[in-house]
Amino acid sequence: MHEAAAAIDDPLRMRSAGPDLLSLALIDARNCTLRWLAAFEPVLPALGPSALADPPLWLVGHAAWFQEYWIARHVQRGRGEAADRRGPHLASIEREADDWFDPSVHDRVQRWRLALPEPAALRQYLVETLDATLDLLAAAGDSDAALYVFRLALRREDIVGEALAAAAQALQLPPDPEAPAPWLPRPARAGREPIGFPAQRFTLGSAPGGLVPANERWAHEVAVPEFEIDAQAVSWARYAEFVVDGGCDEPQWWSAEGWAWVQAEARRAPRYVEQMRQAVLVQRQGQMQRVGPAQAAVHVSRHEAEAWCRWAGRRLPTEAEWELAALQGAPRGFVWGEVFEWVLGSARPYPGGGEVPPGFSPFPEPGRCGVLRGASWMTRSRQRHPRARRFAAPHRDELFCGFRSCAL
Repeated sequence: MHEAAAAIDDPLRMRSAGPDLLSLALIDARNCTLRWLAAFEPVLPALGPSALADPPLWLVGHAAWFQEYWIARHVQRGRGEAADRRGPHLASIEREADDWFDPSVHDRVQRWRLALPEPAALRQYLVETLDATLDLLAAAGDSDAALYVFRLALRREDIVGEALAAAAQALQLPPDPEAPAPWLPRPARAGREPIGFPAQRFTLGSAPGGLVPANERWAHEVAVPEFEIDAQAVSWARYAEFVVDGGCDEPQWWSAEGWAWVQAEARRAPRYVEQMRQAVLVQRQGQMQRVGPAQAAVHVSRHEAEAWCRWAGRRLPTEAEWELAALQGAPRGFVWGEVFEWVLGSARPYPGGGEVPPGFSPFPEPGRCGVLRGASWMTRSRQRHPRARRFAAPHRDELFCGFRSCAL
């Protein structure tokens, strides 16, 4: 059993996992979703859109709906990526599931107006959709095409779990007791000097094999000039120097969009931070808690990351620099995975990526979103892949995101 538990946490194995491992991982992910539902249940009556991006009940229901839509209801599920995403789907076991949980039907504002099912009914939907998934998985076969939708559903549910963790953070709820908690003190990490890398040719992106997300397609060679990059994400101690120096009051460090955001939000420190002078104090579960100065700064928007870099005379890394360092720098002290990290550039497909495969979100409009690399403390181990990419708008700071810097 220990070997199986280790296997479902292995990101390389899980991208190509067979039926047995997928079954265990899907059960594990659904159990996590059920625990989040139980954690949110006592506070649901008081929730409103001012606190959260999406209703927690919607996120929970969406995880079950996505799995059912692409597996139990997907007539062409056995064709994998060759399936017609607009092809026929069977009816849901829940008559109103599409109207409630299909993200294309309602935007985030409208989701708060929906009369979503009660937690007990939603819990039953979670159980029944997983039962159907496991039955179909047992008869699916072991080809990449046959297992595509199962791997896809697992990835989506793990990502929904991160969104629920961010919502729990915003509401000051206790964390999932079986998951790492970024709002609790982390062990101190000794500081390391930045790492230099020589100019070289580097393969950016993922090669075919198993489930490859659309935004990692496909591996292609790029020229990377010589660069120097932080060994660790920027810490609270380093970020506090910027705040204490009045960085949030000086427009010279901010982009025009970033300065407008700072002014509109009246932001003088990252989200949840109450004090940055003498010590970093944050609001956690209704109490003020001291944060270790060596911990990675978290809940930092891209606007804030860029402003810090200008103030420090540094810059964000490019995607190629970040990925190269993550793959080659571990023996020299490069550490990642504490926070998602903002990098230079905007969300875009890689050259030759082709059409977005079924089940993946389309690419955002050019210039609308930035890129996050790595993983956070709340990312499931099986999703911690060095070539993984996430996209988010520059103002998003409810995510578990931070940054590191490069020399100019």
